[in-house]
Amino acid sequence: MVKKELLTLVNLNKGDNKYVIDEMAASRQITVLRLPPYHCELNPIELVWAQVKGDVARNITSFKLSNVKILLENSLERVTADKWQRCIHHVHKEEEKMWELDNLIDVAVEPLVINLGDEDSSDSEDEF
Repeated sequence: MVKKELLTLVNLNKGDNKYVIDEMAASRQITVLRLPPYHCELNPIELVWAQVKGDVARNITSFKLSNVKILLENSLERVTADKWQRCIHHVHKEEEKMWELDNLIDVAVEPLVINLGDEDSSDSEDEF
């Protein structure tokens, strides 16, 4: 099958996914924002978590679970609202870069699109 046929099949068989968490959030007038998979740079919690892990790694002197737990708790306490805001701001900048790149790709690729269904095409090799 060609891509177009496969996409048609996907759209025909695509179900309406409903999640309990979405319904719970909706009942409280909260919107759940789904982030694209495999794009950690668009998720501010990934930046915060990296800071926390780095803080623990820099300060660890013993690998006893109780010591690691204390370091983790101390590191989490140092995550301030200001750090969160900076991470969110960074994600917004990354998203803007992605939109700009997407627009550049659209402009560059558009002239390269070859329509395979055109009847004006010729089998002659002289045209190349």
